[in-house]
Amino acid sequence: MQEKRIVIASDHAGFELKSYLTTVLKESGYAVLDLGPSDNAPLDYPDKAKVLAETLRQNPTDKGILICGTGIGMSIAVNRFPYIRGALVFTPEMATLSRQHNDANVLILGARTTTTEMAVACMRAFLQANFEGGRHEKRVAKLGGLSC
Repeated sequence: MQEKRIVIASDHAGFELKSYLTTVLKESGYAVLDLGPSDNAPLDYPDKAKVLAETLRQNPTDKGILICGTGIGMSIAVNRFPYIRGALVFTPEMATLSRQHNDANVLILGARTTTTEMAVACMRAFLQANFEGGRHEKRVAKLGGLSC
């Protein structure tokens, strides 16, 4: 079993991909906290983003995965929380670099813009990569101080 827990949520458009990724994660030995939904009934993505962000605030060593139709709505919503660094990615390289350079703690995927196979590859890359620190630490620290 992996040491860290993965927290996952979606809106209705991302329900099927979320369900599939949850199965892949569990089969890979991860502890998974599925925040829903449990079906594809319409719901508002900001609500799921907020619940995931609050869960990560209470458990900062966890990583999160959010899915909506394009990933854009989830990205906008979850990145409103100062302790979240959510990365909308389309390739495994983007997923890896989001961890290595930006210390991203939430992977964001678009169910309508990313194939299932690519989503799995992005998820695996995200979870296998680690923050490099070094020259990136100062930049990441500045992210926490940005506000309007």
